Amino acid sequence: MSPTLVRPQALPWYRQAAQLVPRDVVLKSIGIPAFIAVFFAAYFYVLNNPAYPVTVMPVIWLDRLIGFEPMALSLYVSLWVYVSLPPAFLASRRELYVYGMAMAVTCLTGLLVFYFWPTTVPAADIDWALYPGVDFLKNMDAAGNACPSLHVATAVFSGFWLHHLLRRFGAPPWARLINALWCLGIVYSTVATRQHVAVDMWAGFLLGAFAAWLSLRHVVRTRANHHCPYLAA
Repeated sequence: MSPTLVRPQALPWYRQAAQLVPRDVVLKSIGIPAFIAVFFAAYFYVLNNPAYPVTVMPVIWLDRLIGFEPMALSLYVSLWVYVSLPPAFLASRRELYVYGMAMAVTCLTGLLVFYFWPTTVPAADIDWALYPGVDFLKNMDAAGNACPSLHVATAVFSGFWLHHLLRRFGAPPWARLINALWCLGIVYSTVATRQHVAVDMWAGFLLGAFAAWLSLRHVVRTRANHHCPYLAA
């Protein structure tokens, strides 16, 4: 099928975004949950079967600066909504595949690090029973697979992609600001809930940012070569 040109100038930015959600909806609605399911299967296998001695990650000054905040749990779990937004707003299967492959490589990189260098966060002097929501999280997701934080890596990866898409749609600065604050809120929540320490957070940030930069550079070059803002496969 030949590429179809869509002129974004004709519609407000939010209508451009809304028009793209139904595109390849079957692929998106099956692919995103399937990806998450496969990731969790691999994540918990590596978590529960460390191949090497586990390293306890160090606490630095930033960990002491960021206090424990149980209310940050809502930001923490919002990741699963956040990472679903960029693929929902992609205009072509080509970009959807690029996004999916880049996200998969990001997660696989983290899992390989976890396998060859198992890490955990130090025990916190907190009675988790006083915070049922966080206690549930701790029981579901043990303190391993710490560095790099894939929670942070996937949030940052999605944040860069969503920023790129909002700029493509011509979204106003306040929309891009909300995206940045949401992303940073998720990053903050990983330390505030004591699921990670600051070193894990920074490692995850670098991993997600680098993967996003590489994949978005490819997308920008591909679109420039076709002289077309949107390519619908």
